Amino acid sequence: QVPLVESGGGLVQAGGSLRLSCAASASSSSINAMGWYRQAPGKQRELVAVIISGGSTNYAGSVKGRFTISRDNAKNTVSLQMNSLKPEDTAVYRCAAWVRRLYYSGSEPGSWGQGTQVTVSS
Repeated sequence: QVPLVESGGGLVQAGGSLRLSCAASASSSSINAMGWYRQAPGKQRELVAVIISGGSTNYAGSVKGRFTISRDNAKNTVSLQMNSLKPEDTAVYRCAAWVRRLYYSGSEPGSWGQGTQVTVSS
């Protein structure tokens, strides 16, 4: 597993914004995709957003228009800008990377960050 170091997260009121960042200790040529998952207690893990090495992105329907994922391939970092946050966005968010494996719908990443808590108050 390639180490992923996350930063960001915290407590914010509804309608506010947060920005999450993730840095990977791997060469950019080996990372085919990076993304963010989230999971709340008692709920299924959800892929929130993913960005492919070529720049294409995919978002969960619940966050489209509110969240934006971006990647700096030279620095092997990925960020998630979260705007117009809602209480239902409350979850542990984890960065993930597909290293030496292709991303496709339903595929599993090989590397994970430690997770960061995002709490949105109502």
